[in-house]
Amino acid sequence: MARYVVQLAFDGDPRRLTARPAHREHLRRLKQEGRLVSAGPWADDSGALHVYEVADEAELRAILARDPYTEADAYEIVLVKEWTAIM
Repeated sequence: MARYVVQLAFDGDPRRLTARPAHREHLRRLKQEGRLVSAGPWADDSGALHVYEVADEAELRAILARDPYTEADAYEIVLVKEWTAIM
């Protein structure tokens, strides 16, 4: 398994707020499955940071493709990077 950090940027499009309940449910399922380590928005709601534990980047991209925010075109990916946690 590998850990990936995903940084998202939001542009204020109201479609994101409409999709937020489904997006958060998607994240809850991933957390229960053990594929999401942590996720949350920046304090100013300009974006978010997610940490995933997945087999590889292909699995991560498939997860992102199923996110309701993706369908709503509600974010821009700023960073996708494999991450090694030491603590």
